[in-house]
Amino acid sequence: MSELQNEVSELERKSATAARLFDIRRIIGGLFVVYGIIVTIAGISPSDADLNKAEDININLWTGLAMLALGLFFLGWLWLRPTVPPAEAPEDE
Repeated sequence: MSELQNEVSELERKSATAARLFDIRRIIGGLFVVYGIIVTIAGISPSDADLNKAEDININLWTGLAMLALGLFFLGWLWLRPTVPPAEAPEDE
């Protein structure tokens, strides 16, 4: 019986780790940060043609900074409120 309990507790530990690893906030935040960095770099030195198309507003820079802010918000939210593993169900004996 002890071997079965050890196996169950090991599976529960792996499940909790997987829940934290694949939390949607981590995925969304990470993607927004990566794409925000790319778009911000593209917006640092815009061409005159790009600025003329956007009526002299550097859309890539502002969009990249907004994406960075959103991504950091999601990652901060994940850090402040981490995923809690599900509580164990009471066993009836």
